Amino acid sequence: MLTRSSGAMLFSPGNSILLACIALLLFASITSFIHPDILITTYGLASNSKYKERKIGDAGLKKFSWSALQPSADLSWHDCYSSHQCARLIVPLNYSEPNGEEAVIALARYPSPLSTNSPWYRGPILINPGGPGGSGVDTVVGSGHLLSSIVGPQFDVVGFDPRGVGRSTPRISFFETELERILWGSVGPRGSLTILNASTDSLAAAWARAKIEGQLARERQIDVIGHINTDQTARDMLQITHAHGKEKLQYWGFSYGSVLGATFAAIFPDKVDRLIIDGVADVENYYSTLWSNNLLDTDRTMASFFTECHSAGPVRCPFYAPTPAAIAQNLTALYDSVRSRPIPVRTGSSYGLIDYKRLRLTVFASLYKPYTAFAPLAQALADLAVGDGVQLFQLLDKPAFQCDCDETGDETGEMTPDTGTAISCNDGDAVPEEFEALESYFEDVSSKSQWAEIWAGLRTACVGWPKVPTKQFRGPFVGNTSFPILLIGNTADPVTPLAAAKITAKGFPSSVVLTQDSPGHCSLSAPSLCTMKYIRDYFVDGTLPKPDTICPVFDSPFPPPPGYQHDAAQAALQKSLSAADHRILDAVRTLSSEYKLPLPFL
Repeated sequence: MLTRSSGAMLFSPGNSILLACIALLLFASITSFIHPDILITTYGLASNSKYKERKIGDAGLKKFSWSALQPSADLSWHDCYSSHQCARLIVPLNYSEPNGEEAVIALARYPSPLSTNSPWYRGPILINPGGPGGSGVDTVVGSGHLLSSIVGPQFDVVGFDPRGVGRSTPRISFFETELERILWGSVGPRGSLTILNASTDSLAAAWARAKIEGQLARERQIDVIGHINTDQTARDMLQITHAHGKEKLQYWGFSYGSVLGATFAAIFPDKVDRLIIDGVADVENYYSTLWSNNLLDTDRTMASFFTECHSAGPVRCPFYAPTPAAIAQNLTALYDSVRSRPIPVRTGSSYGLIDYKRLRLTVFASLYKPYTAFAPLAQALADLAVGDGVQLFQLLDKPAFQCDCDETGDETGEMTPDTGTAISCNDGDAVPEEFEALESYFEDVSSKSQWAEIWAGLRTACVGWPKVPTKQFRGPFVGNTSFPILLIGNTADPVTPLAAAKITAKGFPSSVVLTQDSPGHCSLSAPSLCTMKYIRDYFVDGTLPKPDTICPVFDSPFPPPPGYQHDAAQAALQKSLSAADHRILDAVRTLSSEYKLPLPFL
């Protein structure tokens, strides 16, 4: 096994074992590269470049009208969102009928400061944040500057809303108005999540609701839903790449984005320039609509909360108990308590109950981003133990008590669970409609993980899905790519276990799996300078880590109090970092704290 010393962890009074890493992605500001000379010097390029800096948006441009942006068959970029550029690209709705109906893909980019005729300009890196159904536009508008700080100034960082998603059209929605959606109870990014054993009829109710949503999809969007799938989106990515004037794709995909990236590599192995898939799902298992091996490391991620809390002590972890096992027992007692007697909560802006469902969903969501979620979760659990549920109630999205009057949703491109359902159900094998088949499936996955009560809902959503004839690519997921793929997995990822990255890598010769030694979902869930420098080196000059490389991380899920004096080794490590290293580390810390994943990966 190899480790990279330049990114060594390490803070840890008690030096507890890091068990491995939803976090995710993005917003906030950090020192970013402004002038191309500084950028070029930072990356070892000549500082006396004669190439001019590319102008990017008007600093006063705060709002942007997507409906006023004319779609085109080439990329016509317009200033948007202060420092970004936006475009709408026309693509075939069905690539089997390239002259037939059209779809329009919404894109946003954080442009490189280098002119496109600079010899150091390297073109676009396409970003997919996951889902399925996540908005690449939101990702890049919120965090493009941070991603640019990691990959380098040579690249445009480009996000797109996949077909059916957000600002791209046609947009998928099973409901004719937002009020109808609210009344049905499918609201917000977690609206379709449920606990399948919260009550005696929870599983049956989820099955019945899925049948109704399948019927709504059939009645209202049967003409388009068959073209909302990963195969077509992979072809859209090639169209976007060609519209940039490039022949081969550069890509960084997270979570479900690993399925999209692997699909692209299998369809177009000769069109890969650089391709990173981060938080890798078992692609074959996904296309079988099984969702059965995502939870292999979830209990390890949960165990890291108990061990890290115990190592941190009662000052830094308010939910502390004398042993990790005692902490686990105390959490189980809270589950039992709120199941039998939910706690009412009234905050200044909302109200609701802390019941078994909300507590389980909150704990599960925290497993995605331990380095920012574990500390507030510990405080919330300590408060809950004495009857105060306010902080725990606020950790998940607040419930909406007002309707949005914008009937079109044109400017917001609000994400809905419908698109994720459409993509995953269209991609996968048909799910048996009989309730008895669902019961059998639920019993099977429940025997493998305590979190099946949440996760099994993803397959449940495909019960009753319309059978739409398509000729989409569904494997095999193999290919001798024109450049090796870099796969990244954490040692304790709650929903995309490291084993899946190793399985997927077998289909692509010369690909390399980089391991990040942390709990959480995807590399951005933990601050690892080591991982980020490998990512930068891969994009900039094609350097791959050696096989079996393991990257450590900085920081702890339970940070020390202000004024804490680091030990001599930690202090020396901090001083050894270059200015460029600090910029990268600051960027990934910000990404780790603010990135949010869409369904089904939260």
